[in-house]
Amino acid sequence: MRVLFGIILGVVLTVGVAFVSDSLTTDPATTTGSNSATIAYRPMVNWDVVGDNMRIAQERVRAAWIKLSHKVTS
Repeated sequence: MRVLFGIILGVVLTVGVAFVSDSLTTDPATTTGSNSATIAYRPMVNWDVVGDNMRIAQERVRAAWIKLSHKVTS
């Protein structure tokens, strides 16, 4: 049980830190030093893809739940 809790906690912390990091960095580009080199900001996670994957996963879980509930009631 501890291992499962540790895995879930690790996933939640990783996603949470990535989300906070991407949310706090709003500047698209920054300059450094006297040579004015531009460093382009790239988010760590493409949140649009994550949202699409979560929507697909929810639809699959919902479909599996409906299928299972129909088998149980039949």
